[in-house]
Amino acid sequence: MTPRQTLADLSPLRPPQLYEQIVERIEDQIRTRALLPGERLPAERDLAGRLEVGRSSVREAVAALATRGIVDTRPGAGSYISQEAPQLVHQEDQSAIADASPSAALEARLALEPQVVRLAARRAVPDPEIERLLELMAAATDSANPSARADWNEADRGFHLQLALMTGNSVLVQLSRTIAALMNEPLWQRLRDESVAEPGRMELHHAEHRQIYEAILAGEEDAAAFYAHEHIRRVRRFMNLDQETL
Repeated sequence: MTPRQTLADLSPLRPPQLYEQIVERIEDQIRTRALLPGERLPAERDLAGRLEVGRSSVREAVAALATRGIVDTRPGAGSYISQEAPQLVHQEDQSAIADASPSAALEARLALEPQVVRLAARRAVPDPEIERLLELMAAATDSANPSARADWNEADRGFHLQLALMTGNSVLVQLSRTIAALMNEPLWQRLRDESVAEPGRMELHHAEHRQIYEAILAGEEDAAAFYAHEHIRRVRRFMNLDQETL
C-alpha cells in the first residue's frame, strides 16, 4: 500500500522565473497589438536594458517563444514576431478559460475593474501604451467601416487589459487576461459591433476611457472607480444585456 503523502513530501512553491516574466510581457504586447506579426524584437542588449534584466534571461525568453512558434529567430538578422503569433497567444488564452457568456464577462468586469482602477490610481503613473490605444480608438470611429470597428474593438480590449497591467498586480493581470480573451470571442465581437453601430457611440466610449485614464493619472481613486462602473453599465445597455440587474 502506498504511504499517504504528508506535508513534508510536498515540493516548495516556485515563483515564476525571470525569463517567464519576460515571455508574459512580450505576449502582452502581442495581445494589445503593440507588437505586430513581422516586427523585429529589440536587440538582446537593448531589450535587457529596457527591462532591467540580464541578457541571459532575455535569451531564455526568446528561445521559449521561438519553441512555441511565437517568435522567428533568424541567424544574423534578429528575432521577429511570427505571423501566427496572435493566433497562438489567443489559443493559449483560450486553453486557460471556460466558456462564458458576454453577460457573465460583464458581471466579472463590474466586480473587478472598479477595484483595478482604484489600485492603478494609487500608483498614478502615466502609461504610454494606454495613450497609444486611446489614440487608436480616437482614429477608428467610423462604425460603418469593418476595418475601423476591428481596430476599435482590439484597442478597447487592449485598454482594459492595460489598466490591470498598470496596477503591477500579477493576480489582477491574470484575471484581466481571462476577461480579455472572452472579449475576443465571436459572440462578444458580434454584440459589440451591433452596439457601436449607432453613430456617436464609439466616440462616447472613447471619452469614457479617457475619463477613466485621466482620473487614474490624477490619483482620484473614487472618481476612477465610478467612471469604470458607469462605463461598464453603459456597455451592457448598448449590448442589450441590461435586462439582468448589475
